[in-house]
Amino acid sequence: MLAAAATLAAVDVLRNRFRLCEWVLLAYYGYVAASATAFGLGAGVVARAWLVPAGVALLFLLLSSAALQPARDWVVLGLVLLAYREMDWFSHTYKARRLEQLWLGWDHRYLFDRGFREWIEAAGAPLPAVLELSYLLVYGIGVFLLAALYVAKRQDRANAYLTTYLVGTLLAYAMFPYFPSDPPRVLFPGMDLPNVVTAMRRLNLWLVGGYGIHSSVFPSAHVSSAFSAAWGVVRFLPERKWVGRVAVIYAATVSVATVYGRYHYAADAVAGFAVSLGALAASYAIGGSPRARRFGR
Repeated sequence: MLAAAATLAAVDVLRNRFRLCEWVLLAYYGYVAASATAFGLGAGVVARAWLVPAGVALLFLLLSSAALQPARDWVVLGLVLLAYREMDWFSHTYKARRLEQLWLGWDHRYLFDRGFREWIEAAGAPLPAVLELSYLLVYGIGVFLLAALYVAKRQDRANAYLTTYLVGTLLAYAMFPYFPSDPPRVLFPGMDLPNVVTAMRRLNLWLVGGYGIHSSVFPSAHVSSAFSAAWGVVRFLPERKWVGRVAVIYAATVSVATVYGRYHYAADAVAGFAVSLGALAASYAIGGSPRARRFGR
């Protein structure tokens, strides 16, 4: 009885110490640890996977002072990179290639056989360069739009924004182990690649080649994270409507860029957008509710 009461008291303390966005991160890390165990990834990987949520929970406790809340916002975004890198543990799972063949067929039927690449390149390098730049900037989209909240003096809404962004981004990551696949530029080299090679294209290829993960491309986390961040500012920075509109247009540009650059199949981009709608739904579930206020919105 005493042990149960102590456990409930500890849970209540943690519930009040952690914000909703932090619980989302911890739930994701716990999911990865359970998945690593279920997939039999090896004792070393499994041990590291279980240490991550414990270490991150400790970090959040150390930062739980109200005075440190601004730092907590940025730490949460930094931890997304760790969440991304964890997915590389699943890179050696078996890939049957049936999915990639199916997705490639759809790309040709609905896009490339209908002049998709030629339309983008019709005016030369400008549009391809814009698309490659949009693909590059997606790594910082969460930071840029959180900064927009701070500039607008609406940092009290950071938890709700971050929760929306994390739901869309981490849900895409969480699906990777179940859709093992490689990007078209790797699996089908020389097929459908851009004819225009800009400096941004070279930089993107260098980044994804040296620092990307190789577990899956479905759904596109580039697309899901860009749209989820956009939904976050649309919902929680309504005073700056232009920010939300620009963010949504930018996310749509990222969707085109992922397919044009052959970083993803069109199916990945569509699935990434669908995942972001889950984040949008979550934003309505948490925005203004008593539960959201309890978790530190």
